[in-house]
Amino acid sequence: MIKEIHEKFLRVVPKFCLGCGNEKIVDSVLSAINDLYGNTDDFVFLSGIGCAAWIPSPHFKADTIHTTHGRPITFATGVKIANPNLKVVVISGDGDLAGIGGNHLIHAARRNVEITTICVNNLVYGMTGGQYSPTTPAGAITSTTSAGNMEYSFDLARLVASAGASYAARWSTSHKSQLENSIKKAFEKGQRGFAFVEIISPCTTQFTRRNLKAFNLARKDQNLGEFIDIEREGFVKKIWEGMKENPSMR
Repeated sequence: MIKEIHEKFLRVVPKFCLGCGNEKIVDSVLSAINDLYGNTDDFVFLSGIGCAAWIPSPHFKADTIHTTHGRPITFATGVKIANPNLKVVVISGDGDLAGIGGNHLIHAARRNVEITTICVNNLVYGMTGGQYSPTTPAGAITSTTSAGNMEYSFDLARLVASAGASYAARWSTSHKSQLENSIKKAFEKGQRGFAFVEIISPCTTQFTRRNLKAFNLARKDQNLGEFIDIEREGFVKKIWEGMKENPSMR
């Protein structure tokens, strides 16, 4: 089945480091799309900089936009405002979305922008050398914290939920069925409000070989599951309704 899905939705099968969870995430995202919609005709995928940003672009047979570091959510907001009928999906990493682009993440959740954001949390800046990121567990060894990370990490799913998102969940690449079901819900929810799925996928090259103990502690600290699932009026809907009532807004 996965082979057929690859042939249907991929220009070429992406290659990642040995053991990287990105390949599982590609399969989960595409399986969810296939089950729900059967095509990517109305999708636009956006990503920033980092390993996870290569999941959709240029591999998916769909409209994809590879943006500057930390800015995929801002570009996604513009796309959604321009055409509210599109299914707008951001797929990027924790460094891109929570580090460089952290302010955009919390304000998109606050505004309840009608987009789906999938954050691949590999616990470090994986592609650029293994530096610590906002999600690196305290005490973890990275290329820039040789004595152990002295900072506490973000609890991303709860952060986004508390900022005002309509949907926020967290799973790992080991939770295949739960992850795919959550992605499906996020696709549908993302048409009405800000939907966020955090996927724990530790970088095998830069993190797990140095930090198996720290990773086990992080897994205990960060629970999995759905953290919020509500209905709240979306930002783009309000903009378009406002333009209908007040043409001067156009």
